[in-house]
Amino acid sequence: MADRVHPSSKPTATAAAATTTAPPPQPQAAINNPTATKPAQLRQQPYRPQPQYRNRHNHRRRSNRNICCCCCFWTILLLLLLGLLAAIAAAAVYVLYHPNRPQFTVDSLRITKLNLTTSPDTSSSHLTTLFNITISSENPNNHLTFFYDAFTVTASATRGGDIQIGNGTIPAFISDKKNETSFRTIVAASQDLDTDSTAAIRSDLKKRNGLGLKIQMDTNVKVKMESLKSSKKVGIRVTCEGIKGVVAPPKGKKSSPVIASVSGAKCKVDLRIKIWKFTF
Repeated sequence: MADRVHPSSKPTATAAAATTTAPPPQPQAAINNPTATKPAQLRQQPYRPQPQYRNRHNHRRRSNRNICCCCCFWTILLLLLLGLLAAIAAAAVYVLYHPNRPQFTVDSLRITKLNLTTSPDTSSSHLTTLFNITISSENPNNHLTFFYDAFTVTASATRGGDIQIGNGTIPAFISDKKNETSFRTIVAASQDLDTDSTAAIRSDLKKRNGLGLKIQMDTNVKVKMESLKSSKKVGIRVTCEGIKGVVAPPKGKKSSPVIASVSGAKCKVDLRIKIWKFTF
């Protein structure tokens, strides 16, 4: 009868060592995420300070902005101070000298020739004019002297949108303090007119009051105050309206010029300021 062999109840040394050294099985989540098994202090990211050049750049930008703001502030303040000083100087000049604009008057206007002829072949008409004008310039100031350049004189019919009917010039002159200057000029034209202008002038010539006329004069002037230096030249425009001219001569005096009515004429003086290509 064969003997039975029973296993020993004590494990061998090799088995015991394998049993004690074998690590416990890890869960599936730990296998998929290896960092989960690391301690918390090892998983924290280290502190990374911001680069210093960014802070310097922001500081430089703020410094430039502050400088620009300061420059704008002082520039605006300087302009305000200059404007205030100019206003104070102008007020002082006005109080001390009380300057006034020059005054112009149309003393007389004689219509020597005003012929309007229409050609039967064409629809246009031809206008020939000749005016003798006497104008006075008065300087009402006690401390100012005006230096006028040559004037450009234009005569226009006020009906139909200011139809130009004559041109002339007035030579340059000096208007001293409290002085009145009178001068004569000839304004003439020989030109063709369109149908509308011809109809407007013919309509006015038939009226009892006569043809409405406007005299316009443009020039440049310098102003000198006492012993001070003369100012720069400034453009001015003198406009005289309210002139009525009856063209039909009286009977028996066909060769005599017609005297226009200037009793209702009024002249105004306006500054003509030129900026670049525009004149105001």
